[in-house]
Amino acid sequence: MTKDIFGKNTIKVPFFQPYISHKDKIVVKTALNATLLTDGPILRRFEGHFAKFTKARFGIGVSNATSALHLSLKVLGIGKGDEVIVPDMTFVATANSVLISGATPVLADVDNDMNLSIESIERSLTRKTKAIIPVHFAGKVCNIKRIKQIARLNEFSLIEDCAHAIGAKLNNQHVGTFGDIGCFSFYPTKNITTIEGGMIITQSKNIAERLRSLRNHGITKSLVQRYSKGTPWDYDVIEPGYNYRLDEIRSALGINQLKQIKRLNSLRRKAYEYYNEKLIDVPGIITPSLSKCEEHACHLYIIRIQKEYGISRNQLFEKLLSRGIRTSVHYKPLHQFAIFKKRAKIIDSIENSENIYHKILSLPLYPTITSKQQDYVIESIKNSQDTS
Repeated sequence: MTKDIFGKNTIKVPFFQPYISHKDKIVVKTALNATLLTDGPILRRFEGHFAKFTKARFGIGVSNATSALHLSLKVLGIGKGDEVIVPDMTFVATANSVLISGATPVLADVDNDMNLSIESIERSLTRKTKAIIPVHFAGKVCNIKRIKQIARLNEFSLIEDCAHAIGAKLNNQHVGTFGDIGCFSFYPTKNITTIEGGMIITQSKNIAERLRSLRNHGITKSLVQRYSKGTPWDYDVIEPGYNYRLDEIRSALGINQLKQIKRLNSLRRKAYEYYNEKLIDVPGIITPSLSKCEEHACHLYIIRIQKEYGISRNQLFEKLLSRGIRTSVHYKPLHQFAIFKKRAKIIDSIENSENIYHKILSLPLYPTITSKQQDYVIESIKNSQDTS
């Protein structure tokens, strides 16, 4: 047993356990000994490695995925009076970035895979639509090719929210390279982590150059450029920017984590498949699909509790918690939050999002989860079932 990090009870299976290796700690300590601790050569190496991994031309490291989304909207000229289509079922950051940009998020429904519904996108289009932000939910590639066709046909921008999807591919093409821009998260629960941090990828040199300036107050030169030639105060500010830089310490961690991504994702997939094998025949439990014709990042393992199970999702949550198992829900739909009730727009029905929300439960999933821990979760789900 492990003491719950929230100090409330003793648990047997945490919802998530961050993976930080011994080598990760060494590279962080090494980076701490450097004189330049931000916006330096380690960040440039991380950007290069990540671009190579995704087969993008450019990588731009930023402070987190929310700042990545915000900068992406900014650089594409999205602002006041514009509308941006986002899925109703996603983390609030996707839509918050739209509000921060001054535009209006339009909440569209999701399909059975909890990714953006193509039909809902088409019904949510207006003359004010200037961009769409599909999310590759839980690590599964959304219908990105069809979404790209819609974006091209209607001449609006496509920003991929890849926060869940490091390593996810369709026909060997990495997510984030289908649209104008792809945004990634390195939060501790993600497939690789820099504690906090994010990355933007793009194939456009002009977009990349402007993003680098915008993340650093709109300044035209990096720290290395300013101090390696001429006078360090001789730079220009071409537009208002932000302090969205990614430091050298987190970049060092990111480089080493990225070296391990294939193994970490393989361990996730193994655990994902184990849950599927053991839970697929439990009455009232719907297990998530796992296609063999695409590379799923297996970021979250989400079951759906049907009436046949005998108890509700919330009741199962409480029963598992009482047995020392942490679970969660991804996510409460955006339309239920006060800010989006006031400032978002809904054109199409969001019935599927609403229905799915009351049934879903995310089970513990992380690279180091053991089969013994999973067996305990599985048996607890089976023993909690009310078949009377």
